[in-house]
Amino acid sequence: MKVWIVIAMALALPLAAIAQKKDDKDAAHLKQDISAHRTIAAAHESAAKCLESGKPEKECHAQLAKDCGKLAVGKYCGMRHRH
Repeated sequence: MKVWIVIAMALALPLAAIAQKKDDKDAAHLKQDISAHRTIAAAHESAAKCLESGKPEKECHAQLAKDCGKLAVGKYCGMRHRH
């Protein structure tokens, strides 16, 4: 009977390590996702201020694309709306 306990413990340790790695990976992904959302939000806030200042829409959208980089999809950094 003790042999089964030893075997069960031997199997449980690697499974616990795998679960911990997954949790670490999920936490890192969440942290990265939060950072990306903040960067996108800042880029859109900057674009709004640019438009409020009276600069041409084309110029503001070009800066938005530059500020956003490859974080979001589409030429408007992940946000689409009608004009």
